Amino acid sequence: MARVVSVIMAGGQGARLSPLTKIRSKPAVPIAGRFRLIDIPISNCIHSGFRRIFILTQFASVSLHRHIFASYRFDGFQKEFITILAAQQTFERRDWFQGTADAVRQNLVHIEGVGDRVLLLSGDHLYRMDYRKFLAFHERSGADITISVIPVMTEAVGEFGVMKVDASGRIVEFKEKPRDAGTVEAMRVPETVFEEHGISPGGRTHLASMGIYVFEWQVLKDLLEGSTEEDFGRQVIPRAIKERRVFAYFFDEYWEDIGTIPGFFEANINLTRPLPRFNFYDEDRPIFTNVRYLPGAKILGADIQSSILCEGSIINRSSVRDSIVGVRSRVGEACRLERVVMMGADYYESREDLLLAASRGVPGVGIGRDSEIRNAIIDKNARIGDGVRIVNARGIISEASDNYSIVGGIVVIPKNAVIPPGSVI
Repeated sequence: MARVVSVIMAGGQGARLSPLTKIRSKPAVPIAGRFRLIDIPISNCIHSGFRRIFILTQFASVSLHRHIFASYRFDGFQKEFITILAAQQTFERRDWFQGTADAVRQNLVHIEGVGDRVLLLSGDHLYRMDYRKFLAFHERSGADITISVIPVMTEAVGEFGVMKVDASGRIVEFKEKPRDAGTVEAMRVPETVFEEHGISPGGRTHLASMGIYVFEWQVLKDLLEGSTEEDFGRQVIPRAIKERRVFAYFFDEYWEDIGTIPGFFEANINLTRPLPRFNFYDEDRPIFTNVRYLPGAKILGADIQSSILCEGSIINRSSVRDSIVGVRSRVGEACRLERVVMMGADYYESREDLLLAASRGVPGVGIGRDSEIRNAIIDKNARIGDGVRIVNARGIISEASDNYSIVGGIVVIPKNAVIPPGSVI
């Protein structure tokens, strides 16, 4: 197989995940209590044997850079690397990245010569894929560009780039996030197309782009050099379909673009199920992340059901249901947690720190005693006082405040927020 270089787009602002993305980029958002979204594509690359990896970053990238530097080290005697290409100003160009295509264009000089093919990935999707199969299909089809596609229902079409293919799998038409009913209907894919590729339609009607591409290096260079197009989905791919051989690689396993707070919340809660849709418990293909050397979770008489407790957490005599309790989390006495995604903490507070905080009327990091929390996301280092109720008592769908937000009915407590004792949200 030709040499492959992976390019992970990790500069996204992720505005729809606010306030989780207020001070971090979307790929840096924690998931499952101990991982980051960026760990997913990096782990897929490593398991696929593609260990020449560029990561393009831009928005609120400090925590993302810190995580990558702390988590990933390759053998210095091999031609393997993870290199961050951060947005920068130069003498020739003063603009930041204007979109995915522009980000790659500005870094062609760094990518050139590293690989014959470029595997272009998103840094904020949840899925597991063997990219070797993807690249093998690309080679067999003689494609210039291959796009990984997944079947979707009609009602989801407006959130994706959708396409039509011919009998060989070559893409003949592409529409980016169509919403007009006539266009949506025109992009419908016959059931026989799914069946020819070994996929049961199951009521699904369209083919959606997963934002995963492989380009022949020279094709990518020719498409980007000298152009001003900023985005792959809206501009580069529609033009390439007319000028190049662009094929679809059919994928029908779990894949989630965690783009909204409700979607992110449900994806996390699903991990607590006996048979979750995405399985972190795979010894053959583990998801890699920062090794923290923390002690095991300490459970002091708690009643816990269908939940994930991460290392370093301390759970006092409380009830925890259908929840994720992240690294270094502290849950006080007599608390009731139900459908809670608790991201944990970046540090432990010493006894002296706790006493000092108490003298200032500030709760300790974690959840104080006798608190009730339901359908909520608690970001890192949040301080929740004694007797707090976070239950969306007023049934609000959307609301923003300094120390909490409600998005789609889910209460989100931002990173480092302080919720005073006795508060009701």
